[in-house]
Amino acid sequence: MKILALGAHADDIEIFMFGTMAAYAAQGAELSFAVATDGARGGKSDPAVLARVRREEATAAAALLGAAPRFLDFPDGGLVADAALIDALKTLIDEIGPDLVITHAPNDYHADHRALSDGVRIAASFGVPVLHADTMGGTGFSPTHYVDISAHADIKAKAIRMHQSQDPDRFVDIALTQNLFRSGQCNGAQGSLAEAFRFEPTFPFGDIRALLPPAPPIRTVMVSTRRVD
Repeated sequence: MKILALGAHADDIEIFMFGTMAAYAAQGAELSFAVATDGARGGKSDPAVLARVRREEATAAAALLGAAPRFLDFPDGGLVADAALIDALKTLIDEIGPDLVITHAPNDYHADHRALSDGVRIAASFGVPVLHADTMGGTGFSPTHYVDISAHADIKAKAIRMHQSQDPDRFVDIALTQNLFRSGQCNGAQGSLAEAFRFEPTFPFGDIRALLPPAPPIRTVMVSTRRVD
């Protein structure tokens, strides 16, 4: 299995899909990470310094899973699904040859996220299925698939914290809350964690469940056996 994770910014993969990438790594999959923008507007530092620091942070985070991210270096905050982006994504996909691409949802909160999602959909065409990651806070997102990341919570938090330029503890808390909720939503065991995704079937890809790591085990729903007199 070859899995390509595409994030608009240097910490997006870590926040939205790193647990799933860790689950893939545990299965022996070949992981590829790519970041679309240079991240130069993700803080108050000098843009050139911030772009360099964020590249270093993303590299350190990906290394936790033995991966080395690629950087497309489009301007942060100005990503559009134009010919330049689509051509870069087509080249990347052709070079890697993934079995599955994971990226942002088309209705995510950040314009760069939405542009990347649109670009990936066009670039992937009918060559590879595209899976959309959860949105920030789950807003406007209806999952179709869940991945159990209970065994990978620590490495996900560690990866997010690699991005010290982004005040990462807030994202660790946001991700943990969301992953707990998503596990409960699919009736996972108490205290388990899940990342949620949405797949829109597009010919020739009708069902991708076999391409995903396991979902949380479903708890049996039982009628109470307590007698009330």
